[in-house]
Amino acid sequence: MDDREAEAEAEAEYEAEQGATGILRVFGRQLKRFRVRAGVERTELGARLGYSASTIAAYEQGRRVPPPRFIDQADDLLDAGEVLKEMKEEVARAQYPAFFRDAAKLEAEAVELHVYDTHVVNGLLQTKEYARAVFGMWRPLVDEAIITERIVARLARQEIFARRPHPHMSFVIEEAALHKRLGGQDVWRGQLEHILLIGQSRNVEIQVMPLDREEHAGLAGPFTLMEMRDGRRIAYVEVQSDSRLHTERGKVRELEATYGSLRAQALTPWDSQALIEKLLGDK
Repeated sequence: MDDREAEAEAEAEYEAEQGATGILRVFGRQLKRFRVRAGVERTELGARLGYSASTIAAYEQGRRVPPPRFIDQADDLLDAGEVLKEMKEEVARAQYPAFFRDAAKLEAEAVELHVYDTHVVNGLLQTKEYARAVFGMWRPLVDEAIITERIVARLARQEIFARRPHPHMSFVIEEAALHKRLGGQDVWRGQLEHILLIGQSRNVEIQVMPLDREEHAGLAGPFTLMEMRDGRRIAYVEVQSDSRLHTERGKVRELEATYGSLRAQALTPWDSQALIEKLLGDK
């Protein structure tokens, strides 16, 4: 990458961060305007919706990301005429790191999703406790308030499993990731049990790439493949918070071929389940 490309990427990330901050500030100003118009104090609004006055203040000042449920309730309570609700999707995107926002939107709309992971269990399969452990290990360190927001956002992504019609999803996970007891023994066991539970869904296939494979197509790292309702096929690649969405057919086709080889080299879904059950029984 030359200096101009690096500068363009840095500028794009800055604009993404500013955009996220901007929508939170706009939402906050609108929330305050409707609250004042309704003659409701922050303490009263918080009490009626189950939040502290300081949390309401943080929402109004654009310092925290309000959850969708709060937005719906506040819009109704303050008779905002769905002005707040109309910002809900953009506000929700602000929960994600700048490098993941576009991918999160595509992921939520995909009809097919195929994921290869190497170091940790994919966010779509993570338990709340495991996600907290992962975010807590990020460097540079992340503030506790941001960790909480990121956990909420990560769990919200998992609503894809309840979507109708069901998207077809498959996951290939490196066995090494399953051995890491991130967060401690109880968190680790809960995570493996959760993978087994998700794997019982008819539209989800989970495979483990065992440690003893002599051939491995995924040495270049993790990636995600998505197919959209309109037939577009997109690949998402992320390394060290440096992400890229690929839409050009040649690159996507390469990763599709890689994923096909990975699935052929990995254990079958049934054998993968047996391996995870063995890990739980041995430890």
